[in-house]
Amino acid sequence: MSALDWKVLHVKPRCEKKLVTWCMNLHVPCYLPMCQKKRIVQRRKVFVELPLFPGYVFAEFRMEMHKLSILQSQHVVRIIDPGHNMRLAKELVMIRKALRLNPDVTPEPPLEKGCRVRIVSGPFMGIVGIVEQVKKKMRVILNVEMIGQSISVNANSDEVEVIQE
Repeated sequence: MSALDWKVLHVKPRCEKKLVTWCMNLHVPCYLPMCQKKRIVQRRKVFVELPLFPGYVFAEFRMEMHKLSILQSQHVVRIIDPGHNMRLAKELVMIRKALRLNPDVTPEPPLEKGCRVRIVSGPFMGIVGIVEQVKKKMRVILNVEMIGQSISVNANSDEVEVIQE
């Protein structure tokens, strides 16, 4: 993932997958974090993939080249240009890594206060986030500050180190 031209696309409700298809047809790199949810349909358990952050798709393009083509999809409400492309790219890399290791991560409300930590061992090694103490395990919250959303992963207290700022 390069950090040069990532944008946050705020989309209409239930249009995230349609916009990803539209972007793929335009050859615009995009990323839609998905999570698996268990649903019961006619007394059967069914797993469906839903957007982790409903209403948001991340795409890499130059505004002057693809803005009009993306807006013509009729799925985009607005294009948000992040002030810190590098930070957004790092957050997306951490989200992708967490989803690859555990597709059952859940969305969490973002935390304003808390201790920033880095996971130093275990399957989530390298992930940086804010910690919230939960019984014996720590829950590390990964914020995507551009959209005010976050996910959580569990780690043992001996797997994290505090980041001094």
